[in-house]
Amino acid sequence: MADLVYQNIIADLKKAINAESFPSMKLPDERTLTEHYQVSRSSVKRALNVMANQGIIFKKRGSGTFINPLYLKGGSFFNYNGSNLGVTDSFKAENRTPGIKLLDFQVIKPSAELQRDLFLQPDDFVYEIKRLRLFDEDPFMIETGFIPIKVMPELTEKIVSSSIFNYLEMTKNQEVTRAFLSIFAEPSTRDDQMQLKLKSTEPVGIMEGIFFLDDGTPFEFSTMRLHYQYMKYNTFVTVSGRE
Repeated sequence: MADLVYQNIIADLKKAINAESFPSMKLPDERTLTEHYQVSRSSVKRALNVMANQGIIFKKRGSGTFINPLYLKGGSFFNYNGSNLGVTDSFKAENRTPGIKLLDFQVIKPSAELQRDLFLQPDDFVYEIKRLRLFDEDPFMIETGFIPIKVMPELTEKIVSSSIFNYLEMTKNQEVTRAFLSIFAEPSTRDDQMQLKLKSTEPVGIMEGIFFLDDGTPFEFSTMRLHYQYMKYNTFVTVSGRE
């Protein structure tokens, strides 16, 4: 329930920001927001911290909390944060409805490389899950994931046709909070061109990596092949000290 409270605050503030309800580019202070939403101060603080991590707002010491002008330009289609690294919650396209089309779901014996990446034993098996991600009816990403059966034995077609990470959080009280990702581009394949409606001369963006549970367990190896138009993201770089 606490998670739902701060997520509702984020959703409402993002809606207000996109509606240009704060012409001064400054948000109300935490006390005002606490009174407005009738919630605890900690819920407001958590919501603002997540939004700051996502690059939506920034805090200026002694002056308050302000909207990041770059966020309003809509230059980023995905933005990972520390509370849930699932694609469903991390990709955005304002005013468009995300969707999932299940392309393939089967149990396979992992390759030696996959055994290494997910710390598996030779007799372990994994689910292979291939899904097409959409905004409205427009495909933007082919996602192929491998999840060890021993980590999540109850997976079904119904579960994988929705957000797996959200299911994990809601039913097992576990979160995927860390990932090691490689991001690059390469020529599109025939499958990319068919699924993502790309021309043969157009490239595909790739995000590939391992996702870890909050206890450090490797949960999934995933390859995400994106339409190049969605290969945009923002990040913050923080320098913590000097040489």
